[in-house]
Amino acid sequence: MERKIELNVHNKQEYPPMHTAEHILNQTMVRLFHCGRAVSAHIERKKSKCDYLLKQKPTAEQIQEIENKVNDIILQNLPVSVEYLTQEEAEKMFDLSRLPKDASQTLRIVKIGDYDACPCIGVHVNNTSEIGRFNIVSSDFFDGRLRIRFNLLI
Repeated sequence: MERKIELNVHNKQEYPPMHTAEHILNQTMVRLFHCGRAVSAHIERKKSKCDYLLKQKPTAEQIQEIENKVNDIILQNLPVSVEYLTQEEAEKMFDLSRLPKDASQTLRIVKIGDYDACPCIGVHVNNTSEIGRFNIVSSDFFDGRLRIRFNLLI
């Protein structure tokens, strides 16, 4: 018998290419700086921003490296797929501390090839080839918080 999957209702309407790019940026930051995923994010069609907690200000070269790495991943034309896990299964692999208290017992895990996986209920592209070119518009660092503003060039 097939198990019925119940998820929380999603109240946002993301722009799928930008939202998928955010996932790639998050994983890139984790890999390059050993920080967590964004502590706050505002994702819009024209321009978006993510904040990360870091011990020191990245150099201009490191900011360029972030942009280059995100674009390298996008150019790999990775599939974007979904799987479902129980909260109990997911907590063994993911930090669920930001999950709402009323989150469903089944979580949707979004995977970008073998590069990234995380719980997410948002809308994404089917393949990174649909994203376009990732461009860091600006960044600033204040009091341990790096803010990256970015857009997509189609």
